Amino acid sequence: MSGLFITIEGTDGAGKTTQIKLLEKYLRDKGFKVVCTREPGGTPISEKIRDIIIDKNNAEMTDITEALLYAAARAQHTSEVIIPALNDGGIVISDRYLDSSIVYQGFARGMGEKLIKGINRYAVGELEPDITFFLRLKPEDGILRKEKQTDLDRIEMEKAGFHQRVYDGYVRLSKRFKDRIKVIDALESVEEIHDHIVAYIDELMKKNSI
Repeated sequence: MSGLFITIEGTDGAGKTTQIKLLEKYLRDKGFKVVCTREPGGTPISEKIRDIIIDKNNAEMTDITEALLYAAARAQHTSEVIIPALNDGGIVISDRYLDSSIVYQGFARGMGEKLIKGINRYAVGELEPDITFFLRLKPEDGILRKEKQTDLDRIEMEKAGFHQRVYDGYVRLSKRFKDRIKVIDALESVEEIHDHIVAYIDELMKKNSI
């Protein structure tokens, strides 16, 4: 594959959507073909699975069902959107990818990293992001940013302890995969965060002669 696969990760309220839009514009202005997508979702099938996952009326959903649904959505997303775009030499920016499942289901749900990776091996194969940005935001700060939001989904409605485990999981992964996962303080200004991201991307492109 000749393209570049970028993922943006973080707890709810970290500002991923804003940074994805800014990065997309930056890369398009430089003449690159850019595909922006999200998980769960990114394709018609995956978006339908997303609706099931986040529906707050599905409170009875078991942890293993949730994990399998995420993997199913990711399998379709990877096959239909990500791999074709990379094969075409494009740059893919995804709002979440496999790291999210490892953190949310593996760590926060207590299912274990090994199980989640095993399930998702069939969904992603050997594909992994070239670079991942973890917008670090503590759960309490994320709650403050979302306190006026009234339409929280099933995952967002989880208790504080769950969101703390998610945050701790991201920190854990970022320490283990320092070469791939770049940690950025989400409390910095929008402009400062964007500058950090662009600096990392430019360095990566220069290194890979893109």
